[in-house]
Amino acid sequence: MKKQYSNNQYDRVNVFRIGLRLFVNFSTFNVLYLQIDESICIQRQLFIFCSRDNKTMAKIISFISRKGGTGKTTNAINLATTLHSLGHKICLIETDTNYTLNTLRQMELYREEVNKKDLFEILGSVDDQIADELHKIKSSNKLDFIIVDSAGKTTDEGIKKLAMESSAIIIPTSLTQNDLLVTYQTVTDLTPAREINKNLKIIVLPNRIHSLTGSHTIYDALNDLDAHILQARVPQRMHFVNFSTISAEEQYEAVAHKILNEIG
Repeated sequence: MKKQYSNNQYDRVNVFRIGLRLFVNFSTFNVLYLQIDESICIQRQLFIFCSRDNKTMAKIISFISRKGGTGKTTNAINLATTLHSLGHKICLIETDTNYTLNTLRQMELYREEVNKKDLFEILGSVDDQIADELHKIKSSNKLDFIIVDSAGKTTDEGIKKLAMESSAIIIPTSLTQNDLLVTYQTVTDLTPAREINKNLKIIVLPNRIHSLTGSHTIYDALNDLDAHILQARVPQRMHFVNFSTISAEEQYEAVAHKILNEIG
């Protein structure tokens, strides 16, 4: 006897694989033969998969500082190429209207034989639009990480809106007095956004650190900041500055892993 089930009744059927045939012996009664409709099983499994997948959105990592020259672009592109080389789906957005990374990508594509489809996308935006654009891109659910290289002269409102959409803010800084003052001001400017976005993580990344500088010197200099100090450093080396938008710098991988551990 073949029995038809409604959609609600299928919810109560324990299906172990598509097309499962379940035989139930009721002692002296006839064997009940159930054949689960394959198309309905497929539809239900797709629905369950999509529902779970929609809960996972891209994490937004924004590089912010109140001035240029602190290492935002250098670290943003090194992090992007490294994560991409590790198999993550990446998109990088720059808000500096010079669009340095977009220009460099075009130059590299011209010089090298690379399939553009194998590369992560680099987009351009501006401060007063980036927050809305991030919300749309994040909702598309096609990426693991969105990395933002913000402009050096970002407005207070621009910083707040960007921080509201971000999972983490990374502030690169050297140990010079000028950079430390800028970093202190940047952390202070992020306070209003952190009060609203309770999950926001503010991370200070020691950047352009001399190889002879001890860890205690770094953390003593940054200890007064109301932010987490990354337990890693970007050394003062030319191969980090002369970056590529295509090839990952192998020595940046340790820094990338530390950042991922902090973001969770």
